Amino acid sequence: MQPAPPPPYAALAERVFAVDGPEAFNALALELFHLHAAHNPVYRGFLQGLRRDPATVRTVADIPFLPIGVFRNHHVLLEGLEPAFSFTSSGTTGAVTSTHLVPWPSLYERSFLRSFEAVYGPVNEWRILALLPAYLERSGSSLVYMAEKLIARSGDPLGGTYLYQYDRLADVLKQSEAEGKKTLLLGVTFALLDLAEKHPMPLRHTTIMETGGMKGRRPELVREELHAILQRAFGVPAVHSEYGMTELLSQGWSTGQGLYRCPPWIRAVARGTDDPFERPAPGRTGGLNVIDLANIASCPFIATQDLGRVHADGSFEVLGRFDFSDLRGCNLLVAD
Repeated sequence: MQPAPPPPYAALAERVFAVDGPEAFNALALELFHLHAAHNPVYRGFLQGLRRDPATVRTVADIPFLPIGVFRNHHVLLEGLEPAFSFTSSGTTGAVTSTHLVPWPSLYERSFLRSFEAVYGPVNEWRILALLPAYLERSGSSLVYMAEKLIARSGDPLGGTYLYQYDRLADVLKQSEAEGKKTLLLGVTFALLDLAEKHPMPLRHTTIMETGGMKGRRPELVREELHAILQRAFGVPAVHSEYGMTELLSQGWSTGQGLYRCPPWIRAVARGTDDPFERPAPGRTGGLNVIDLANIASCPFIATQDLGRVHADGSFEVLGRFDFSDLRGCNLLVAD
């Protein structure tokens, strides 16, 4: 059994998943800010470097976001906690990868299960097929961890993970279609394109969900081109997407058109591309900051290296990455 958060962190976790609107979100975000400002050595040092007095942070809009690159060379964790698990990012050969220290993997499991089922319904109604080469070839992938837990939770005997077994996967997809079984094909981008070339077939009962990532195997594509290729190959009306990363314990989900929506305990916020403290108007392009309240132990306030647009209703798009970002993570699609 995975370790659960002890008091008082257990009470904070319950409040994370009880968030039901902006007022509760903002109150908990400010409480977590002051917790980390006082008891997270890395975040406290970051604030000191900014010469930001925590006492002056009175609204969520005032909270500084920790650059995601800090996870590459610092242990980002509240004082007195020990990790039970470490998630590590993927990266190009020789690149320094990020490490997310996780004291309570059960919190991650609760987060992705709750958010998945809010969008897709009970996981036990699905057959889940995860085509994740590159991720399966290393240890510490949070994406693989999530996929394996969802597959186990589904209870479907044909669910499973796949490396490069395209023929075998195609056979299972054909069987699922013949059975009329609701199926989720979760895949890394380059592998889905490989499958589309080797085994195009109409999928009327299958949802295709890409997680991004060419991993240097193929030229980068804009999202519209990628989705069009997959839609033609498999005859699906839309391609779904998952937005997640090593440094977050929560995900955003897109049911088409690359428009992500998040559960109530996570929020995307745009920042200026030149000034990290600028807040672009809704719908304008900027860097993506993320507040993930489930990151109780590490840091809930992350400045990602993704470019995107955040809309007035809280949904967001991912347009690409900053030019200086390492080619790693779950979303490497290039902006037009």
